Amino acid sequence: MAKHEYVRARREDVKPIPQGLVPWLLRMNKLYTRMNVAVYKLSGGRLMGTTQGGRPICMVTMVGRKTGKVREIPLMHVPVGDRKILVASLAGLDTHPAWYFNLKANPDVEIDVGGVKRKYRARQVDEEEKGALWPQIVAAYSA
Repeated sequence: MAKHEYVRARREDVKPIPQGLVPWLLRMNKLYTRMNVAVYKLSGGRLMGTTQGGRPICMVTMVGRKTGKVREIPLMHVPVGDRKILVASLAGLDTHPAWYFNLKANPDVEIDVGGVKRKYRARQVDEEEKGALWPQIVAAYSA
């Protein structure tokens, strides 16, 4: 049985990513992210603003927790009213992506969607909010 009633599958029931592939996946993700940032910025958000499946991507500008440098990362998001829901899944790996720790340390961000920029203060939702939001997240990103 899943820990939360809104979760349809247990982690134990999902086939893990082979450990030998993890370093390769992380390198490829880093390269793709750099390319996505460059193309998105050069085009003012007109290009590479959606996934291959047509799901929306936003460009999140944040401060690195260790370096203090400004970081930009393209992330899939679920728009809910004026809010943007970001899911720190790192493609299903067992660890959070680096940007999750950056937001925990420095929650003030700027989010660009299609060239329209807005400032936000990130926060992690509690279990009750997650339960309410999860159906919308799954509807947007069923995989």
